[in-house]
Amino acid sequence: MTRLLWLCLGLLLAGCASSPVVPRPAHVEAVPFTLNGRVAIKHQGERHSAGLHWTHLAQSDELLLLTPLGSTAARIYQDGQHATLDQGDQHERSDSLETLMTKVLGWHLPLSGLHHWVLGLAETTTPAQIERNEFGQINTLQQNGWTVRYTRYPNQQSDALPSRMQLNHDQLQVQLLIDEWEWQTTP
Repeated sequence: MTRLLWLCLGLLLAGCASSPVVPRPAHVEAVPFTLNGRVAIKHQGERHSAGLHWTHLAQSDELLLLTPLGSTAARIYQDGQHATLDQGDQHERSDSLETLMTKVLGWHLPLSGLHHWVLGLAETTTPAQIERNEFGQINTLQQNGWTVRYTRYPNQQSDALPSRMQLNHDQLQVQLLIDEWEWQTTP
């Protein structure tokens, strides 16, 4: 009986362990990445949630919004020339990703800034107001009409990547939880 109790306690503690901290690459803003996580949207009284698989490359972004069982509910793609959104049998194309997402989904994610914000950085081309905590990590960032609150980091190091953030813009609230990072290496 004692062995069974210790085994159960060990399994319980293993389940509570946090995911390993992924080292932040040097010049992280220029490194392509893939992140896996979850997103929750609250907009005009409606709530939506999905798994998220986002691949950010220098010239393109692909976001997959996933159902609870892991299948793709929507695919959003943007490169320097156009944006597409596929949702079921629906295929839409536009020059502007934000316009396309608003038309199809009723809300949009600001990818031009978001790929910096998920790295704990401000976008470099526009002014930003930044408040930091005692560890040098961003608590709040305001940029391009968005307020980004960083609500969790995996540790207290100043260069830690955020693992949970809340974005607000007008009546849109986005909760983003980042479970996993993968850094793309160039050949």
